Amino acid sequence: SKMRPPRQIGWVISVEDWALIRRLVADGVPQRQVARQLGIGRSTVARAVASATPPRYERRPVPTSFDAFEPRVRELLAEFPEMPATVLAERVDWDGSISWFRENLARLRPQYRRPDPADRLTWAPGDAAQCDLWFPPARIPVEDGSTPLLPVLVITAAHSRFTAGRMIPTRTTADLLLGSWELIRQFGRVPRRLIWDNETGIGRGGKLAGGVASFTGTLATAIVQLRPRDPESKGIVERHNGYFETSFLPGRRFASPADFNAQFADWLDRANSRVVRTLRARPCDLIDADRAAMLPLPVAPPLVGWSHQIRLGRDYYVRLDASDYSADPAVIGRLVDVTADLDRVTVRASGHLVADHARVWARGLTVTDPAHLQTARRLRREFRQPSSSQAPGSDLFRDLADYDRAFGLTDDGEVA
Repeated sequence: SKMRPPRQIGWVISVEDWALIRRLVADGVPQRQVARQLGIGRSTVARAVASATPPRYERRPVPTSFDAFEPRVRELLAEFPEMPATVLAERVDWDGSISWFRENLARLRPQYRRPDPADRLTWAPGDAAQCDLWFPPARIPVEDGSTPLLPVLVITAAHSRFTAGRMIPTRTTADLLLGSWELIRQFGRVPRRLIWDNETGIGRGGKLAGGVASFTGTLATAIVQLRPRDPESKGIVERHNGYFETSFLPGRRFASPADFNAQFADWLDRANSRVVRTLRARPCDLIDADRAAMLPLPVAPPLVGWSHQIRLGRDYYVRLDASDYSADPAVIGRLVDVTADLDRVTVRASGHLVADHARVWARGLTVTDPAHLQTARRLRREFRQPSSSQAPGSDLFRDLADYDRAFGLTDDGEVA
């Protein structure tokens, strides 16, 4: 049968014809006959038989408009390997297509960048837990009707991928440590290392925030602060944050932070029972091995939460996290200890409880106990009453209430 002549560029032939020549020669057809049947030179057949790899057409390099600028571009890249393409083009007075400049720059830049290899990480049981803040794009209504974006503290055991999480009011150190302690208690043991990025409430630049060192010392664990641009070392928990947004949030509504936490805890129970593809196991089945290698919980819990001491003023309110809470007016002028956790705010005077409020998540609110209002009203009346004891021989004493009545004032200090 008559064969078509092969497509040939110079001596380079197409991959299909290269394969045909090698097959014919392998079947015993003489190279001279193959050349005659295909209408090509015998040297081309010989080269095709000798070549172990398919032929490839390579275009001869020709001068381009970028060639004159390349030496200067290389000089700048040697000193500033991350300089943006637009800035480089301006520095070398490039007036051509910026797309063509970017294409050539993409070829040169890898030669000047310092390599930053990322190792494959392995996590031993009990060794580490990765911690992060997730800010769900869901508006959660709080006490004043506003809908702020609130942080969710997430801790994932690196070996088992077992995850615990809770929404917290703020990203301050006090709330971060309160949330961390609550989630660690859910694990039932203490991971040997808690891996954080440079979260301000935990510490930055190798320095821990106030109170963090005592927290880790009580738990006998260590805080590991990652360097910038090191996403691999905390990639497990960060991937979980993306998983929450695609698998937990869709179709849900939340009436309050407490409602969010209830739904999130229920969903995490199911998520921890699903098979992780990379592990081929369920986190709930691997957490026992994690716990066995973790540290025991401390006998005495760490001192975490909000705590400060002030002298109670005449308005008998104390401030915590931008909101004010009433205290018993009977201790006005005395030193009181203000403490708070994620749920309650308490005030004590000499160890005695003088205020106990549910903590509010909104900012700028005033929280008042009705009993404190009644006490304040009674104390004001008593303050305006004259003293029952009268100096001996004194006839000049007079009830101050007489002056109130003379000026038309009521007992509450209002004009009658």
